[in-house]
Amino acid sequence: MTHPQDSLDSRSTGRQIQLETHGLDVIGDAERKGTPRTLFWPWFGANVSVLGLSYGAFALGFGISFWQALAAGVLGIVVSFLLCGFVAVAGKRGSAPTMVLSRAAYGVRGNRLPSVISWMLTVGWETVLTALATMATATVFSRLGWGGGTETKVVALIVVAALTVVGGVMGFDLIMRLQTWITVITGVLTVVYVGLVADHIHWSTVSAIPAGSAQEFIGALVFMMTGFGLGWVNAAADYSRYLPRSSSSRGVIGWTTFGASVAPLLLLVFGLLLAGSSETLSKAIAADPIGALTTILPTWFLVPFAVVAVLGLVGGAVLDIYSSGLALLSAGLPVPRYLAALFDGVLMIAGSVYIVFFADSFLAQFMGFLTTLGVPIAAWCGIMLADLALRRRDYDEGDLYRPHGRYGDVPLLPLLLTLGATAVGWGLVTNTSASWLTWQGYLLEPFGLGGKTGAWAYANLGVLVALALAFLGTLILGRGRVREQEAQAPSPSPNEGVYST
Repeated sequence: MTHPQDSLDSRSTGRQIQLETHGLDVIGDAERKGTPRTLFWPWFGANVSVLGLSYGAFALGFGISFWQALAAGVLGIVVSFLLCGFVAVAGKRGSAPTMVLSRAAYGVRGNRLPSVISWMLTVGWETVLTALATMATATVFSRLGWGGGTETKVVALIVVAALTVVGGVMGFDLIMRLQTWITVITGVLTVVYVGLVADHIHWSTVSAIPAGSAQEFIGALVFMMTGFGLGWVNAAADYSRYLPRSSSSRGVIGWTTFGASVAPLLLLVFGLLLAGSSETLSKAIAADPIGALTTILPTWFLVPFAVVAVLGLVGGAVLDIYSSGLALLSAGLPVPRYLAALFDGVLMIAGSVYIVFFADSFLAQFMGFLTTLGVPIAAWCGIMLADLALRRRDYDEGDLYRPHGRYGDVPLLPLLLTLGATAVGWGLVTNTSASWLTWQGYLLEPFGLGGKTGAWAYANLGVLVALALAFLGTLILGRGRVREQEAQAPSPSPNEGVYST
């Protein structure tokens, strides 16, 4: 990963941005440059979106007070991105994408299961972000009297999708350059937005919001975790793999967590104050999370707001499409990385068309999507973190690509743990607003938690339970397997007899 003062930085040497040819292959030591602090730029740029303001309304929607929502948000954001920081350490220890490093725990072909889940999550996220950018643009144009109807949405979708797909297809160099500019522009304009709408905050109204139950607090906490760090954890090593092996692990963890958390934390506080001050605004955010924020802006700032909204959302979507392409390759698609990213871009556009032009309710489907995929991703994260904690040596890069190497082909333990933890997790979550998810929550009654209408129905305990079960199961049962792997002699060079996908 390139540091602004590094000799390989394209800005200082004039090197042109090129199409990245790396896919699932190992990054050679000669290409591994920079320091952990360079991780700040992609993670901050991906999470500085004004969507963070809308999470204030999402959190209060659980029926909790300002202080409860603030605590749930801070814990959810920091803890979930801390998990990203831990997984990012695997990148500098293994030189490969996240979903390739996952093969150490799942086996070379057994890893296809979490790769498919990871691919679905990242494609879903890039679709949501693209749709939100499109709707926000249409809302701004409507307020300005420049249209805002179908034609505006079509043009906005084309522009946003083009920026996202080009960034994802071109790869690492362009993404790093793009994220730096997005960070600066969106950071400055977001501060201006905060200053312009600060007079809409009424602390007396916010402080009067009644407190909710412990179950409602836990529900908000889990939602914040799935909406932030757990939505990125399966891509956390995709950028740290470019760092030298000698890089500080604490630095990787710290800069990943700090870069990803700082903007959402600040935006959440202000979002809570705005949503808590106006029930009308809070309800409007549920239908159009970004566009609703324009209703309290002066007309002259609408265009700059559109810029900051679109750039912030594109920043996240670009990282998602890049990682979704890598996940698709890891799932077994035998094509170059850029074609995988292009394919995901087509799916992203199709999904965005549905959300923008046909979907009735955004928030209900969004919460259902996050919670449903959040359960298996939490299970994968638990296994990945436990496996990483058990290891005393760097990954054997060659065997990450060999079905008959030390990591195996389809080991049963991680797959059974993932399926078991997911089954338990889905039994402990509910989302009645999304009709396609009414089958969930089947364990709430047997476990004495009040069934699908009881107090624990919306706590979404399943995400935390899946994470804990998978982590503890691997920590207890996987120790011998890891020790056996690390007792073997180093394998031949990574390019000898490897399985490419």
